[in-house]
Amino acid sequence: MSEGPAAGAGLAGANPSGTDAAGANPAGANPAGTDPAGAGPGGTAPGQGPRGRWTRRRMLGAGVGGLAVVTAAGAGTFELVARGVLPGRAALDRLDGACSVAGPPLVFSAPGPSVSGSFYSRARRREVGYTIAWPPGHRPGTQLPLILALHAFGGDHLRVLTRMSLPQALALRVDGKPLPPMAIAAADGGGGYWNPHPGDNPMAMVIDELIPLCQRRGLGRGRRAIGTLGISMGGYGALLLAEKYPGLISAVAAISPAIWTSYRQARAVNPGAYASAAAFAQANAITHAHALAGVAVRVASGSGDPFYPDVQALARVLPPDAAVDLSAGCHSWPFFSAQEPPSLAFLGRHLAAG
Repeated sequence: MSEGPAAGAGLAGANPSGTDAAGANPAGANPAGTDPAGAGPGGTAPGQGPRGRWTRRRMLGAGVGGLAVVTAAGAGTFELVARGVLPGRAALDRLDGACSVAGPPLVFSAPGPSVSGSFYSRARRREVGYTIAWPPGHRPGTQLPLILALHAFGGDHLRVLTRMSLPQALALRVDGKPLPPMAIAAADGGGGYWNPHPGDNPMAMVIDELIPLCQRRGLGRGRRAIGTLGISMGGYGALLLAEKYPGLISAVAAISPAIWTSYRQARAVNPGAYASAAAFAQANAITHAHALAGVAVRVASGSGDPFYPDVQALARVLPPDAAVDLSAGCHSWPFFSAQEPPSLAFLGRHLAAG
């Protein structure tokens, strides 16, 4: 195992553009309609006009292949894209402004310390990177509740949240108030949707290796001391972890979770998400939602998100006290960024109460 100090104050972790890994390619949800959002705070993404509006000519010039095809086909095809029948929905939503989401500015205190390192994961059969961050005013050795932050498709332990690093997340001030003291940890889970694959079990890595690593540092000890958080694939993984280990995970916040209602649907979009139909059945977040009884749950999804219908199906079977935010937005960084502060505040309230 090796570790060293993490560069915790850089905006968006390892991605200064402010684009989450899920935003760059929404969990494999829409390969032809890849979300091109790359603007930093207050910036303008490539392909936008002077007011931040996407122009058809600039978007096509940026190489959005699915949209180029539908443009050539005419207005009738645009209707099919808008209904989700053809790829390119994310790009089309951005063209007409459907992905614009207003959010308050992010305000931080001075971030606390963090460490990044690596360990050999027996569960994943490879070297795995990790980051652990402490809140402002605390240092390694302090006993604190723990958030397990699961990264999106294409992300890693340094690219978990959208416009903030892990130390910044703990230093966030929501409605002018600091978050309750808690630590946060992330590790490399690969692109297999946080469920077991032959020779690679990222869920076992989190349970059997990452959590003990944190607990040896005094984090996540005791009853109801661990929560999960994630965006897109990470949001699905956060739900799955809580469903499989409800006695260990006391709270979960899933932003735009990448979930499907059938293995056929999942395989058509991302063939590597599940090893088999049986594996999908074992890891179906919707059919196992009953296991979340007794777990504090927050789920948010935008109405322009390709996963929105499946999240609606999930919302119908969640425990009645679950917090569900189904509102305007897409599977892109403006929605993710707007949902990160309330998700962190939700976890903070429930972990502090435990």
